[in-house]
Amino acid sequence: MLPTMAGMGDAEQVNFRFLDASEGTVLTSAIETAYGQSYDVRWVYDPDQVQARLASGRYFSCVAENAAGELLCHEGMGVVAAGDRVAHCGQAVTLPLARGQHVFTRTKRFLMEWARGEGFAGMFSEATAAHPYSQRANLELGAHETGFLLGWIPASVDNDAAAEDRPRRQSAALFYAKLNDGLERPIYAPERHRGMVERTVALCQLRGELAEPPAGFELAPCSDLHVEVEEDHNLALITVREPGADLEQAVGAERHHLFHQRGLDAVYIDLPLQTPATAHVADHLERLGVSYAGVFPNRHSDGDVLRMQSLHRVRVKADDIAVASDHGRELLDYVLADLPPGCLAAV
Repeated sequence: MLPTMAGMGDAEQVNFRFLDASEGTVLTSAIETAYGQSYDVRWVYDPDQVQARLASGRYFSCVAENAAGELLCHEGMGVVAAGDRVAHCGQAVTLPLARGQHVFTRTKRFLMEWARGEGFAGMFSEATAAHPYSQRANLELGAHETGFLLGWIPASVDNDAAAEDRPRRQSAALFYAKLNDGLERPIYAPERHRGMVERTVALCQLRGELAEPPAGFELAPCSDLHVEVEEDHNLALITVREPGADLEQAVGAERHHLFHQRGLDAVYIDLPLQTPATAHVADHLERLGVSYAGVFPNRHSDGDVLRMQSLHRVRVKADDIAVASDHGRELLDYVLADLPPGCLAAV
């Protein structure tokens, strides 16, 4: 049974609880209050879809309410399949009634403590890089940056908590919060990015160890790709299930189609870190204009992935990207330095 808890806020009592499957409209209403119709995950606007996810055990909605039962904050956590040990945290909404009371941090802490007790290894989440406030909240909760997704947020998203009206696509900082020990596993990072992957793994206390590909390892002749287009984001995610000898050609063909036939703004490529093949061929993608984004979980791939990114008709301004820690600054500088010429706009 999902728990409830009462705590004292700055000015009034705050009650934390989980929504049941019949309360899908609570999330939909909260999103509409904060974002109108601009939120870039469309299923949240359909209470039936929210209900289905809650009922299946693939999604958990944690809310904070005042003593009168009014919604103050929502924080969601989803998994690909019931029983998964690494979750994705999102749909964070703080209502105007609760601004300035640090209710978001307290709601997420309640959710994290519950998830820790349920045996989850950890949770990933994105935080807008337009301002540092939500990033600071994640750091306060013990999470650390693992990457930056440049151009991830469509220009159409309108969050009234943002610092100002920003018409360009915006970036997101990726965070990981460790809850319990995960599985020991080798990590095969490409030589070019090995140092940053190693620092990220150590900081986030992921139970992985950098390893060298075994002698005599042979690549599969053909790569196995899964392409998923996010129409609302105008971007695509290419999951490389098995990197093969033809990876550069295969990704290059998909990238050309997605940019020039589909007109997308950005393509992100996920390479599995548990296979030696990634260490052998990931660096070749640099010739396509693909650069480093970070370490990330992927629902189509077992274990963590190396996420790369490629932008089209998108220029990134370093001044538009806020960070909230020394590690975040180091990581952002690394991500920006790896961009191909022409992607970083002049300040």
